[in-house]
Amino acid sequence: MTTRRRLLALMVLLAPTAAFAQSPASAPVEAINQGILAVMHAGRSTSFAQRMRMMTAVVQAAFDLPRILGSSVGLRFAAFPSPVQDELLDVFTQFTVASYVANFDDYNGERLDILPDTRHVGNDEVVQTRLVQASGDVLKLDYVVSRDSGSWKIIDVLLNGSISRVAVQRSDFRALLGGGEAGPLITSLRSKVIRLAAGQTD
Repeated sequence: MTTRRRLLALMVLLAPTAAFAQSPASAPVEAINQGILAVMHAGRSTSFAQRMRMMTAVVQAAFDLPRILGSSVGLRFAAFPSPVQDELLDVFTQFTVASYVANFDDYNGERLDILPDTRHVGNDEVVQTRLVQASGDVLKLDYVVSRDSGSWKIIDVLLNGSISRVAVQRSDFRALLGGGEAGPLITSLRSKVIRLAAGQTD
């Protein structure tokens, strides 16, 4: 996989793995990283559907997907009927998982490290990570994690420590929700899942 494709993968929501979690806040990041390594080692010899099944429970446990979706959609999310909210969350989850599976589809000696120190941002913490490729190239990723009911979950990913995935999604989603209906966004996410399953990651 090229460096460009790896960067695109990481912007769609992704994530690294580390040797040891130094803080309870690092636990969801370590979990998602272990899932990523598992699907990378499985590779393209394992069907896309199987790799989706491998990653779904991991993503749902590590990320606060309802909160991320609500932040990405904005205030209008609360106005959608419950069945529409449920459908949107389902396809958003599929899209998130498919993005990982499609973009981390082989293993070439990469290492995923969690740095020992976290920093506080209000009530949240930022877990700093590094994706180290076999070539020695390093990509910095920071994960914003929040504690809800005693459990830490990822609520945002910062590429190079500053580019918020939630902010990028909010901009993308706003254009699709201009008419006030969720249908265009649901259709767009479903189409993206199909393209990712077909190997179209660009």
